[in-house]
Amino acid sequence: MTTLIVTLAILALLIIFVISLYNRLVHLRNNRENAFADIDVQLKQRYDLIPQLVETVKGYAKHEKETLTKVIELRNQAVAATTIDGKIAAENQLSGVLAGLKVTLEAYPDLKANKNFLQLQEEMSDIENKLAAVRRFFNSATKEFNNAVQTFPSNLIAGMFGFQKAQMFDLGSDRATLDKAPTVSF
Repeated sequence: MTTLIVTLAILALLIIFVISLYNRLVHLRNNRENAFADIDVQLKQRYDLIPQLVETVKGYAKHEKETLTKVIELRNQAVAATTIDGKIAAENQLSGVLAGLKVTLEAYPDLKANKNFLQLQEEMSDIENKLAAVRRFFNSATKEFNNAVQTFPSNLIAGMFGFQKAQMFDLGSDRATLDKAPTVSF
């Protein structure tokens, strides 16, 4: 009888432990998704500004049509992405092209003096700063989730219930390109 009670007590503690680990994993996954929702809000503002910026630049930089078309194309791909991983990949491409556009625009002093352009540029810079902050928060939430998925004993529960390591929001393959100083030629 005592053995049965001890066995049931151990089984009950084990079940409570498993439930606790599972709930922690769910909480961490939801925290990560919430962090990405914050990124999504900033991305929406960025997506809304890009066409305005491109239209303002078109009048000044007619021969940069290919770059401007690429910016709009990548913006549309980023808007259409439906998964977190898809949005991260699309955003990495868009960020690279936007960085190139900023360098291209330096060659147009008349454009840099345009009030509408300056306001759009300021808004874009503000959004980029906010994006950087929410990306850091997202990556922190992702790291916490990944640690829980990969460390013992929660990795056992994660494997049983299909929790997998999640992707960080980093610069990806463009890191080497973005680490180099841009080349400006006239």
